[in-house]
Amino acid sequence: MPRDYDGWRDCIEHKCAIPLTRDYIDHRLRILSDPGLEETRRFVASYGEAHLKQIVAWFERAREEVAS
Repeated sequence: MPRDYDGWRDCIEHKCAIPLTRDYIDHRLRILSDPGLEETRRFVASYGEAHLKQIVAWFERAREEVAS
């Protein structure tokens, strides 16, 4: 599991082959920011609230980088 932003980004873009586009980032942020969604509840149950907050922060950083 990645422990920093660069490792997380590498994991998403290269190991998972998912381009971090604005649409993908916004989609993931909508899901991960809604505690009522089953997917978000499963994420928290598996990885914890602190990790969820970290992932959201990394997606927000990626969104800023895409916008630049």
